[in-house]
Amino acid sequence: MTLLELDRVEVTVGAPAHGGHCVARHEGMVLFVRHALPGERVIAEVTEVHRGYVRADAVEIIEASPDRVPAPCPWSGPNACGGCDLQHASTSAQAEWKASVVRELLARFAQVDQVVRVEQLPATVGADGQPDAGWRTRVRYTVDAEGRPGLRKHRSHEVVPIERCMIAYPGIRSLPVLNRTWSADAVETVAPSTEPAFVMTDPARPIVEHAAGHEFTLSAGGFWQVHPYAAQTLADAVIEQLAPKVGETAWDLYGGAGLFAAAVADHVGVTGQVTLVESAHDGVAAARQNLAKLPVRIVESTVERALVPPRGRAGRSSARLRGPVDLVVLDPPRTGAGKQVVTAIAASGARAVSYVACDPAALARDVATFQGLGWRLAQLRAFDCFPFTHHVECVALLLPARS
Repeated sequence: MTLLELDRVEVTVGAPAHGGHCVARHEGMVLFVRHALPGERVIAEVTEVHRGYVRADAVEIIEASPDRVPAPCPWSGPNACGGCDLQHASTSAQAEWKASVVRELLARFAQVDQVVRVEQLPATVGADGQPDAGWRTRVRYTVDAEGRPGLRKHRSHEVVPIERCMIAYPGIRSLPVLNRTWSADAVETVAPSTEPAFVMTDPARPIVEHAAGHEFTLSAGGFWQVHPYAAQTLADAVIEQLAPKVGETAWDLYGGAGLFAAAVADHVGVTGQVTLVESAHDGVAAARQNLAKLPVRIVESTVERALVPPRGRAGRSSARLRGPVDLVVLDPPRTGAGKQVVTAIAASGARAVSYVACDPAALARDVATFQGLGWRLAQLRAFDCFPFTHHVECVALLLPARS
């Protein structure tokens, strides 16, 4: 059967897959169905047609999972805001969904049978002192042709005007953004930990964040973890995995404003050294200011250029980082580190690598590369840094197989 856009079919939904949907099949066709839960019987409406598969939304639930709950946001669901994939799932079901995806990806790409438990972060506290669902400290509202701010539909440029974003940090929700029209294409909002939330009109404006016992100054438009407890949680996980010792050396790759470099530097002390590599100029500027009093060397470069000699110069070390090194913190972008970087790290002499991953598929591919070079996945922790969405943050400990 050939399915066309807007066709509706009745299917039983299977396991979740990476990307916020579950897998179903209908007469030989694979469907990736959003807004469903494993085991449910649903009416799925086709939203996109591709060779060999279609994307679809569950527009009617015939047999509901016991894990299904009413979506707390009125703008969540099919043909609505695309920001939250899992508002229809209980908290425990969201955690199991994410754990299942991480397990499946590690098994598929790296042939690893890994136990995964997704850990919850502390809840945000609202102005009334009560737990609040608003965890997102940076929100970008898109403005439609009529000047109304809102959020985009899934895989679309179409804007859904909204009156309230449930996952926006309480201070952001209190800003006068959604009750007026705008002439700009988008409205950026930021809620730093040390000052009231504001509408960002100047990305270069400095803000201050606190984590790992340090103060970090960075540009308002620079990278920082969006969950208010994520930076501390991830820094703690990295330090626990690496167990840095006084006098050791470390590389902090894709180091940003210096969160992990600062945490490691506190442990290796003045007799050790941390080298941070970052390519974004604003991140480098922030790191130089934030780490000025710590034993940290900063290299402004892509990680690939810093680690991998140019082609044709094998045997001569033109790389800006030279081993041996004791420890590596690896926090790559969503695309992962890739074969060249992993190969260089595996040859660095490091006794341990702590890999912070925002994309479990990229992590699984890189774990497979590490394994092919004689390393092993020794530990994996997963954190629900993005509640109500399919995203999950992982921190993986990789060790040489001999250790």
